[in-house]
Amino acid sequence: MVWIMLATLAVVFVVGFRVLTSDSRRAIKRLSERLGITPMPVESMIDQFGKTSGNEFIRYLERPDEAHLQNAAQVLLIWQVCIVDGSEENLHTWHRMLRKARLAAPITDAQIRLALGFMREMEPDPQELNAFQLRYNQRFLPEEGVFYLH
Repeated sequence: MVWIMLATLAVVFVVGFRVLTSDSRRAIKRLSERLGITPMPVESMIDQFGKTSGNEFIRYLERPDEAHLQNAAQVLLIWQVCIVDGSEENLHTWHRMLRKARLAAPITDAQIRLALGFMREMEPDPQELNAFQLRYNQRFLPEEGVFYLH
């Protein structure tokens, strides 16, 4: 009898946890599947943002339109190259992923401000992010006649 109550409690806990985190898991899954990666890099970034900024990023990512997905992907790119690994190889790897997912575009000033907002608890250097923006945009200029979302 006791084991039935413990099993019921465990099931209620698991189901409750899944229900409470379903929106965030769905938002993270949307971006990671589009990029063809595991959710780990996105989850890691969100954890490093801190609780408040992480929740803001998830709410931003939950918005259904393509522009928000594009901006979230650019924030992930900025995070991966400016914070995690600034090597040329990593830059090219992430650009290739974005291009394959049809999310590659020049990094805009608005996306830099968005990334700075999400990373505010880490106090990133705005000049570093602006220098990365310039470096990235010079290296990966869009081809003429190709439409990109901003």
